[in-house]
Amino acid sequence: MKVEKAVIPAAGYGTRMLPITKAQPKEMVPVVHKPVIQYVVEEAYNSGIRDVLIITGKGKRAIEDHFDRSDVPKPNHYVTELDKILEEIDIFFVRQKEQKGLGDAVRYAESFIDDEPFALLLGDTITFPPCTKELIQVYRRYKTSVVAVEEVPLEKVSLYGIVACKEVEESVYLIEDLIEKPNVDETPSNLAILGRYILTPEIFECIKETKPGKGNEIQLTDAMKILNTRERMYAYLFEGKRYDIGNKLDWLKANIELAIGDEEIGETMREFIRLLEV
Repeated sequence: MKVEKAVIPAAGYGTRMLPITKAQPKEMVPVVHKPVIQYVVEEAYNSGIRDVLIITGKGKRAIEDHFDRSDVPKPNHYVTELDKILEEIDIFFVRQKEQKGLGDAVRYAESFIDDEPFALLLGDTITFPPCTKELIQVYRRYKTSVVAVEEVPLEKVSLYGIVACKEVEESVYLIEDLIEKPNVDETPSNLAILGRYILTPEIFECIKETKPGKGNEIQLTDAMKILNTRERMYAYLFEGKRYDIGNKLDWLKANIELAIGDEEIGETMREFIRLLEV
């Protein structure tokens, strides 16, 4: 089956970004010209997906407002580009009733998915080139769930879901196990799940069977651990750029890296940085 739908969880508190996120969703934090969530929706769009569900929560109304058609009297070309995408894509919203973890948030997408494979993109993560597009290509070959991973330093494995796996072709691995935020001495590898997935609808039954884990929350990694006992799952080593906008350092890095490559402000930004280095 084709991957024609995307789910974007955007219900988290954004505590690592406080006080920036005290009165605005972390997904609406700007990166150069656009809020983070727009990059994520554009990734889904550029991967061929036209039906998107965004899972929000309390205090996230700004996300819905952002994806309304513009009524600005003289919109600039960035607004015009977004309006063009909005003409071709259908965006739906549902609210997570309480903060119970990523796995619980994904559960709200079950009726939207309607027994189809779907892309899952975390709403505070930017990837270049579009990681989802590459994952869909892997899914077409294996026709089962695929998660994107990246290599991280061993001292940082406790921040991620980690996979134990064996390589089956270049950059593609058969998953043997998944562990949510392991300690360094118990981690099976340094391959970390980076927030992009293609999942089969069986994941919803697995979420229902998942008990609260780390942080007393329903962890998606724990649900995928159950899924891995019922179908083969693969990991794809993404070698592009990923920015986790859920923390301040990566947010600043993303702004700098994307700004210096930007057509409009790149030259001025590069000159500014050169002056700082003197």
